[in-house]
Amino acid sequence: MNIKIIAVGKLKEKYLKQGIQEYLKRLSTYAKVQIIEVADEKAPENMSEAEMQEVKHKEGERILSNIGQDTYAITLEIEGKMLSSEQLAAKMNDLATYGKSKVAFVIGGSLGISEEVQHRSDLALSFSKMTFPHQVMRLVLLEQVYRSYRINRNEPYHK
Repeated sequence: MNIKIIAVGKLKEKYLKQGIQEYLKRLSTYAKVQIIEVADEKAPENMSEAEMQEVKHKEGERILSNIGQDTYAITLEIEGKMLSSEQLAAKMNDLATYGKSKVAFVIGGSLGISEEVQHRSDLALSFSKMTFPHQVMRLVLLEQVYRSYRINRNEPYHK
């Protein structure tokens, strides 16, 4: 399976980079995983609703330019569907079984994702009702994708 993680903004924190590299290494035996960072827009503290929509729109265009027509897009959204690790593993297995070999996970910027990206999404996924820094979500997502492969192959890791 070919997996893209499309994320808004650059990752700066060394400890997150190290964790992400570890999970990319672990995943390399199961799938081809690529992380694509798209530029974030400058977002001052006090923005109008229209300015916020414009920021999300510009970031959304960059996101959409990295999602192919034949790609199953999964957006990470607070209001998305919550799945257990086992359910995510089953979803990943179903995608592979039914010919969806290209999957893109989308992590928006600090303001979220645009309506255009939401409309392109095949599955809106929520990890929690809580808000997490989008940089941290890269690591959490990679861990859960790795866990999915381990679950699907009945390999030790998931308890």
